[in-house]
Amino acid sequence: LVGALSEVGLTAAKFQAIDALAQAGEPLTLSELAGQLKCVRSNITQLVDRLEADGLVKRVDDPADRRAVRAVVTPLGMERRAAGAEAVGRLQDDVAAHVAPAERAVLKRVLAALK
Repeated sequence: LVGALSEVGLTAAKFQAIDALAQAGEPLTLSELAGQLKCVRSNITQLVDRLEADGLVKRVDDPADRRAVRAVVTPLGMERRAAGAEAVGRLQDDVAAHVAPAERAVLKRVLAALK
């Protein structure tokens, strides 16, 4: 997985974060993002810092609370997310090709649980 994502300039953590933000369909507070990724907020702050430096995410003001900020995926982030999903899909196909047909359903359930 790491190799497949590194080909498109992502780590697993970065891919998971931009995927969660994209799936949300709206900017999330860093606390909301931390909850979705099941990690502490300080880790998310550092991750969003790196994503922002890469141009994949930007922070925006929270219209309901001027003290809070939210994170949103940029167009470049959406492109990288799509490329990452494609790379992961190719990896899954490659692994599945080496598994007996009768065991592929089990493999697909395991891989889906890892997402």
